[in-house]
Amino acid sequence: MQEQYRTVAHRGIHETEINRSRFLCALAPVATETEAREFVAGVRAEHPAATHNCFAYVIGADAAVQRASDDGEPGGTAGAPMLQMLLRREMRYTAAVVTRYYGGVKLGAGGLIRAYGGVVGEALDALGTLTRQRFRLATVTVDHARAGRLENDLRATGRAVREVRYGAEVTIGLGLPDAEVAAFRSWLADSTAGTARLELGGEAFA
Repeated sequence: MQEQYRTVAHRGIHETEINRSRFLCALAPVATETEAREFVAGVRAEHPAATHNCFAYVIGADAAVQRASDDGEPGGTAGAPMLQMLLRREMRYTAAVVTRYYGGVKLGAGGLIRAYGGVVGEALDALGTLTRQRFRLATVTVDHARAGRLENDLRATGRAVREVRYGAEVTIGLGLPDAEVAAFRSWLADSTAGTARLELGGEAFA
């Protein structure tokens, strides 16, 4: 299981011109293959007159899903170098669409490979990337008398508090790295005189 992954910081477009052809690289963080396909379809709809709308995307923290399309460019000269650039940069949950408006000058296979891969790299540099860390979802249940101080202590020690709910008792949702669960359980018992309950849930990235 991957402990972390890198993805594009936000959706955006980077444009460059190579031998009179316009290359527009649209990037987006995507959670599923369905989102990736919808993103590709959306970019194509925005550029119906483009010569090509090539794409590549990588889904999964372990890059389990990898897809690419040359969209009419010579085989292996567009989608593959785009995908290779995403993988070389260790990008995950990321979709890229490169829209090309042909400018009248043929680039040749090598030129196309450099152009399509290069514009994806430039777009990643321009838009920026971020790293998401795997953590364990956890819920702490505590009485009202200790809840305020406990929440403050959690935030002061850098814990990822996700939500606080008030009812008969107070439940605090947070994220914990797996390696810190045992130490946190001990700290929680000391901080609340053993009165708080800790329940572990599934995994997520943040």
